[in-house]
Amino acid sequence: MWFGLTGRNASGKTTVVEWLVSQGFAATSCSDSIRTHLRKEGREINRDNLIAGGRELRSAQGPAILAEMLRDSNQHVEKLVIDSIRTPAEVEALRERENFRLIEVRTSREVRWQRLQARGRTGDPIDWETFVQQEESELVASDDSGQALLATAEMADIVIINDSDSDSLIKSLEVLLKPDVL
Repeated sequence: MWFGLTGRNASGKTTVVEWLVSQGFAATSCSDSIRTHLRKEGREINRDNLIAGGRELRSAQGPAILAEMLRDSNQHVEKLVIDSIRTPAEVEALRERENFRLIEVRTSREVRWQRLQARGRTGDPIDWETFVQQEESELVASDDSGQALLATAEMADIVIINDSDSDSLIKSLEVLLKPDVL
């Protein structure tokens, strides 16, 4: 089984990845392809450069390139979770695998803002206005190289609402992995 994750900033995707890894899944991220690109270019790895690098790669090599790179380099991995799926083309590339399921981790903006402030990750916005502005810029792509979180979320096979604590999220994930659910 392969799971892909989509969701907005601070929705809980990292917690989902960590839990799936504890259940025997390997983990990767579409952002890993961008990080490799940025390192080759000698550029700092931060949120702005990750977004710009993703646009560059998609513009030069097609909107599905990040997922295609991961799909092809992990083709023999049976249990994989892929984080940071941000475009419909990436979903389509991964759906070439019969056992792929896209999970949207959905969390209210207010809860995500609280989590973002609590985690204090470098590069996270420090004020509400910047947080909202960044998020709005990622929702709808202006061209094939941009992020399209709304359209990607609409393609989800599974939606997990994560407005509570991590224990509630884990309970939802445990249900997800029951054989009769998939």
